Amino acid sequence: MDLSNITADKFLDTSGLSCPMPLLKTKKALKDMDSGQILHILGTDPGSKNDIPDFGNKNGNEFLGLQDADDGSTNYYIKKG
Repeated sequence: MDLSNITADKFLDTSGLSCPMPLLKTKKALKDMDSGQILHILGTDPGSKNDIPDFGNKNGNEFLGLQDADDGSTNYYIKKG
């Protein structure tokens, strides 16, 4: 999937937060979303590269992918199931 063409329904900035906060905030954000909507998460915690993709494919959700930015941050995309 071409992540550059994704239009997210909600944006969550977890930059500067360390584990487990990015994952907890992602869970909370998804609870408030409707099925089929896309959550864009911006993060800087290296541990999130394992946690968010794993969580993104649970509970009927779909992890769409991640994209590393030049500034060291990572963009994640999850489609709510």
